[in-house]
Amino acid sequence: MGFGSYDESEQDNQEYDADLDDEDGLSTAQNTHDGDVEYTFDASNDELLDRLEEIKENT
Repeated sequence: MGFGSYDESEQDNQEYDADLDDEDGLSTAQNTHDGDVEYTFDASNDELLDRLEEIKENT
C-alpha cells in the first residue's frame, strides 16, 4: 500500500485505548471563584475617547 492510500479493511482492525478513569481528570469545581471585581477609572469619558482616537491613529 503506497503513501496516502486507504484500505477499508484496516478500519475494523483498529484498537482504541479508552481506559478512562474518573480520578484521572480535574474537578471543574476546584477552580471556581465567587468574588467580586470592581474597576475604578481616574479619567473622564472625554479623556478616554481622546486616548482611543490616539490609539486608532497609531495603528
